[in-house]
Amino acid sequence: MKRKAPTTQSSPKAKRQQVQVPDYCDTPVRRDQHNAPIWPAPEADMTTARNFFTECATNARRTLLVPDKDADGLSAGVIAYRTLLALNLPKDKISVHLLSKGTSVHDESERKAMLAYAPERVIVLDQGSRRGPRIVDDETVQCLVVDHHARTEGENPEGAIVVSACDCPPVSTASLLTYTICSTLHPSIAESCRYLAAIGTHGDLGTTLKWKDPFPPMDSVFKTHTKKTINDCVSLLNAPRRTSTFDVISAWNALCNNNTPEPILKNIRLLNARADINEEVERCTHTPPKFSRDGRVAVLRINSPCQVHPVIATRWAGHLKSKDLEIVMVANEGYFTTTTTTTATTENNTNENETETEEQEGKVNFSCRIARSAKARLGDDAVDIISLLKEEAGEDLVSRMGESFARGHKEASGGIVGKAVFEEFLQRMGVGEKKKKEEERKVDDAVGVGLGGGKAKVKLPEQKNSLMNYFAVKT
Repeated sequence: MKRKAPTTQSSPKAKRQQVQVPDYCDTPVRRDQHNAPIWPAPEADMTTARNFFTECATNARRTLLVPDKDADGLSAGVIAYRTLLALNLPKDKISVHLLSKGTSVHDESERKAMLAYAPERVIVLDQGSRRGPRIVDDETVQCLVVDHHARTEGENPEGAIVVSACDCPPVSTASLLTYTICSTLHPSIAESCRYLAAIGTHGDLGTTLKWKDPFPPMDSVFKTHTKKTINDCVSLLNAPRRTSTFDVISAWNALCNNNTPEPILKNIRLLNARADINEEVERCTHTPPKFSRDGRVAVLRINSPCQVHPVIATRWAGHLKSKDLEIVMVANEGYFTTTTTTTATTENNTNENETETEEQEGKVNFSCRIARSAKARLGDDAVDIISLLKEEAGEDLVSRMGESFARGHKEASGGIVGKAVFEEFLQRMGVGEKKKKEEERKVDDAVGVGLGGGKAKVKLPEQKNSLMNYFAVKT
């Protein structure tokens, strides 16, 4: 009789642990003294903004719109543009100004460019809000700022009316805030601009967002256009502003000149821009990260004329894991090598990009995102990028970095700083100081460290089974 060797059961392959991140809309809503929700911004501020739009149209004011360059900002701009038209403000009274690459509404060059339109009213959308001089250097020009970026009370341009969603969680996007303000001003806006609010919101909050209360329902949008169509529009609209030519006008025209999202999917200039950006992201994304002394910050340094650093930061933030990691920073030293100017005008009174460039070296543009593993470990609100960056830099270095350091949102921030002071910042954080073996271990712990090709090294457990296990005599 043959004796069978005892069978050994191999342990099932360990499954990758799912990282559970709280849903964005589950953040508790602020409530007033009557327990009514305060969302997406204080009602008094939204009423003031509605009155601003109405006054522009009623008195036929020359109105200048200044939207940001991404899907959220452009969507907010188109909603504002269509609202003014619906309120019977003549088309020739509306102008649109798109900022040049690497500038903000607070730069002197942009303030002069906006003043050249001779506006009577200015509406700035999704550009942030900070303390400074008037948006346009003319005391007779009134300015409305519609925004959602982090700010402290009173951080306003001189004389500006500000309606902000930043203190009313879950924080609305600029396009959703603009839609909420404008949808009550004319019956056509609520339905015709709903898809624009969806595009802008997915552009800032991600394409998997669950539209739950207090966010408005978007069932009608996704029945008509599908989420894939909306999400593909986000990708295409964001591509031109990331290219070295900074072709934002193509994205604006595609969004403004079509009443549905479907034609955007066939726009050749947007498709070519996205292909170029995908290629550049692939080239730069394999850069290995270095960690700060305390392990909270992972830093990747790239050199590209394209604005791919936010995309790469988002990718790595979703894959990189470490027990201390909180944020991923991608620093781009090549983004400001050239600057594209915008001077020509389109039929929509929108400035057109030209190909003239100027050298603007000595700057680093960086983007930061919260590591997905940190959200699961510490909670959705436990990591504040802006506070962490300022803490790591210290008060003296923060003051030397200037107003463009640690701007944006607490969960998606970045900055534009000089190379010399940025090197000092990295040195203060102790980036790359850990021993080589420890550095390699942190990189190897990354899930999908190659992000498109490489595999993380895995230390295999020691072999415990052997032939002697089967034949050893127990005593």
